[in-house]
Amino acid sequence: MHAFDVLGDPVRRRILDLLAGGEASAGAVVDVVGREFGITQPAVSRQLRILREHGFATVRAEGARRLYSIDPAGLDDADRQLERYRSMWTAGLAALHTEVARGKRGRRTSAGSTAREEP
Repeated sequence: MHAFDVLGDPVRRRILDLLAGGEASAGAVVDVVGREFGITQPAVSRQLRILREHGFATVRAEGARRLYSIDPAGLDDADRQLERYRSMWTAGLAALHTEVARGKRGRRTSAGSTAREEP
């Protein structure tokens, strides 16, 4: 499964959002995600397994509990895949910033000349 296939699922993205706040028990993840999406514990566990298998999450045992956390490797992989597009975004955003600045400068100049022309 491609990194963006993994990230394309709203349940998995929500799980990653929860894990971004720090390590969480499987039970805590099931409680939140199950309630928000109306899915069962086995369905949430399946999504956790997919995140683990594709390098987005890690799990460690603490007694009978399973504690999950984000594995940066999966996010790094997604970031590398985006890198080839980033230069296009950066150039486009820089051009947009320039145009916005020109528009603001033009409005200030117009407002200043109008104010001076009034008696």
